[in-house]
Amino acid sequence: MDLTVFFTGLTMGLSLIMAIGAQNAFVLRQGLKGEHVVWICLTCALSDALLIALGVTSFGRIAAWLPWVDPLMRYGGAAFLIWYGARSLRSALRSREVLTAAPAQEPSGLAGALLTCLALTWLNPHVYLDTVVLLGTLSTQFGAQKASFAAGAMTGSFLFFFALGFGAAALRPVFARPSAWRLLEGGIALVMWAIALKLLLGA
Repeated sequence: MDLTVFFTGLTMGLSLIMAIGAQNAFVLRQGLKGEHVVWICLTCALSDALLIALGVTSFGRIAAWLPWVDPLMRYGGAAFLIWYGARSLRSALRSREVLTAAPAQEPSGLAGALLTCLALTWLNPHVYLDTVVLLGTLSTQFGAQKASFAAGAMTGSFLFFFALGFGAAALRPVFARPSAWRLLEGGIALVMWAIALKLLLGA
């Protein structure tokens, strides 16, 4: 294990994943609600780890073999994000009683939360751009040490998602107010639609 290359991977992985996006917004919301946080964080981190491994080991061959993957993921991901944004906007417009402090609400099912998490991860083409393409390309400059680079990037994903999911608990007093929940849901809707627009425009 080359520690210098490891910390380079860690830094690069964190810098890419910290941007606010659909997946991160979902993890934040689950953390605020206190629902299935360990499973959601673990699902996101493991998904990232698989994609990073794929990029480091197979990036060149994937691009040559499957040229149709990019448009498929772009439009499929955009459609899902538009739907998810509409659902968040609907939540933002609902009654005060529904949007009171999340821990008092009936918890959502684990299966549904995991399916949404997986969709937000695997149907988002930007996830592939960050992990498979960018990190896969960067890893090529480290030759025999690219495994250390991949390990660092994977570690960054685990650190980030668990910090985001469990750190959100500190914000619960703020979100005890229905108005704060409305703003969060409205903000999530805007994030989803902005990402969907970028995908449709080819950004």
